[in-house]
Amino acid sequence: MAWNPIVYNKFKKERYAPFYDLLALISSKKGMRTIVDLGCGTGELTKMLSEKFHDAKCVLGVDSSKEMLEESKGYQNDRVYFKQRTIETQLDENAQWDLVFSNAAIQWIEDHHQLIPKMISIVKPGGQLAIQMPSQHENILNQMLLEIVQEEPFSGALSGWKKISPMLSIDHYAQILFENGCQEMNIIQKVYPLIVHDSNELFEFISGSALIPYFERFSDEIKVLFIQEYQRRIRNRFPSSPILYAFKRILIKGDF
Repeated sequence: MAWNPIVYNKFKKERYAPFYDLLALISSKKGMRTIVDLGCGTGELTKMLSEKFHDAKCVLGVDSSKEMLEESKGYQNDRVYFKQRTIETQLDENAQWDLVFSNAAIQWIEDHHQLIPKMISIVKPGGQLAIQMPSQHENILNQMLLEIVQEEPFSGALSGWKKISPMLSIDHYAQILFENGCQEMNIIQKVYPLIVHDSNELFEFISGSALIPYFERFSDEIKVLFIQEYQRRIRNRFPSSPILYAFKRILIKGDF
């Protein structure tokens, strides 16, 4: 997918808040030498990881987006480096890590029943897994998006395709961690309030992430119609100003 760092970072403060919460869950263990950041985006948060865990000798950020990784060049140093590759490709490598970290990335990858055990498999004994992702099934904008893309003319333009979130319940994630040897776990669902002036800002917020795969599939004409209809529905659902949008996220931390 073609990510736009400028659009994505417009809500940087709101997007980074759960990162800090996830960071606070991670233990600074003696011997934590290697860290991998799966879906590192611009690399800014990867650099923050390296500063938090300054004993780490190798901090690798991987992301499939060339556009995002262009922004990472300024964060690279003798401890922090980046590679353009998919998360799935990285998981197929033989390397194991003291900390496997992923912030707002794996919601794009299918089949979490298979994905999470693969992520656990690259955690060294005594290491940690830390994941943050949006609770897409419970967030109103995502629900509205799924409704509209199943209606005409959008469904026809997509040939019936739609992006169904692979997200599981926190109960499922707990069970997966338990079945794969987790010694201690902390799983949280938390509301991160997004306060915006009007419905247009809500549209801008989701346009930087969940709308990207649809925009890539629409013709210019259908894209214009889609934006108009989606904005209309957001205005009807959130008519007041300012708007409080209760954005829900899941944070997972496991010790192995």
